[in-house]
Amino acid sequence: MIFSKWVAATAGLFACAVSGSNAQDKFTADKVVAVVGQSVVLYSEVERYSKALVEQSKQQGYTSQRDPRCEALEHLIIQKLLYNQSQIDSLTVPMDRVAERVQQLVDEQILERGSVAALEMYYHKPIFNIREELRETIEEGAYASEMERTIKDKVHVTPGEVEKFVKGMSKDSVPIIPEQYVFAQIVRYPSNADEAKLRAQERLLELRERIINGDKFDMLARTYSEDPQSAIRGGDLGLMTKEMLVPEFAEAMMKLKPGQVSGVVETDYGFHLIQLIEKIGSQYHARHILLKPQYTDMDMEEPYNVLDSVQRQIVDGTITFEEAAMKYSQDKYSKQNGGLASNLEQLEIMNYGDPTEASVKFYKDYLNPDDFRALEKLEIDGVSKPYTTQDYRQRTLCKVVKLKEVIPAHPANIKEDYVQLEKLALAVKQEREFVRWLKSKVDGMYIRIDEDFKDCEFEHSFLLK
Repeated sequence: MIFSKWVAATAGLFACAVSGSNAQDKFTADKVVAVVGQSVVLYSEVERYSKALVEQSKQQGYTSQRDPRCEALEHLIIQKLLYNQSQIDSLTVPMDRVAERVQQLVDEQILERGSVAALEMYYHKPIFNIREELRETIEEGAYASEMERTIKDKVHVTPGEVEKFVKGMSKDSVPIIPEQYVFAQIVRYPSNADEAKLRAQERLLELRERIINGDKFDMLARTYSEDPQSAIRGGDLGLMTKEMLVPEFAEAMMKLKPGQVSGVVETDYGFHLIQLIEKIGSQYHARHILLKPQYTDMDMEEPYNVLDSVQRQIVDGTITFEEAAMKYSQDKYSKQNGGLASNLEQLEIMNYGDPTEASVKFYKDYLNPDDFRALEKLEIDGVSKPYTTQDYRQRTLCKVVKLKEVIPAHPANIKEDYVQLEKLALAVKQEREFVRWLKSKVDGMYIRIDEDFKDCEFEHSFLLK
């Protein structure tokens, strides 16, 4: 779903959706500051949402010159308008997703506060009231988001429109595209990977035995786990749905009872021990210890020697780089394309299926540091010596690279950067059509704003009718 700047995102929803019962809330909770169709905006909503906007702006390093309460009110009016129109148009949203999101946020708060009782005490209300307030907010946001998506999905841009858009841009508004690299690669993994994998599994079995004999899982995770983000928390992964985890990990975790420790589980990231802490609704709270196969210099000799020989053949002209990639490379993402490197593996890991995001151009700042060090020493069409590095799943490998092109930082142009400019042109057109849609609905939608907010400066002044 699309969540534009006009639709309240669910980050910080407890701050925006669940009110406490302090003195100010008791005084203002029933004060209606706006009416939009069949919906009302309460002063307490504006207060909570304005605080969330200020906090979000701080995190993003952005400071708005507008009164945050006026900005919050405008956001909420637009969201209520979208919600009301979604009901008129009989749009639907997957209610199981709404329920799942409610459960997830409640579970996170229970975990943070320590117990249901502590959460109820913090908000001065029973858990069922907390759930209901949160459900109403998430459901409204989901309908508003679906309404916005429906509007914007009807908008498209033609190549002619993109060209016209680019020609109409002022010099200062043209985005700067950072330096980019295009390269090809030949990848070899250690041939005796089974031995290294066996060593990792044996180490984990030893750790599992220690846990069974009384050692603390979290202490061993801090000491031995090779997942740095969770290791500092004793391997704690927090609350996650099964969909957020790779299938092998999720399958093993779901078979556990709270406190149980799995056997050794293999994924693309290495080998894991998993301990289920608790299951809350559809969420799983688990910790893990990750060990990756460790390769000795002797383990890396075979792939290094193969690539060293291949590199010399390429330099001597016995074989082209493209032919060598197809014959020798073990990288499934590039070998059939003459070794041309792309971001397909990254997109796969992120489970991101948008084909327009696929690219063979790598921004300098996002290159694997080992790859960049090899590439920066090369002339165009130069081929590196073999070097050891890791892929995006942190698997050790050996590779040689060929520098195909360096694209200097430059103002975006339609020849080299069409995809980026097309997205920008589409976003601008979608926003323009969205505003036009808002204007068309304002006259037909009952909107009343309290006198205390009549002097607000809205980005869309037509809302102050």
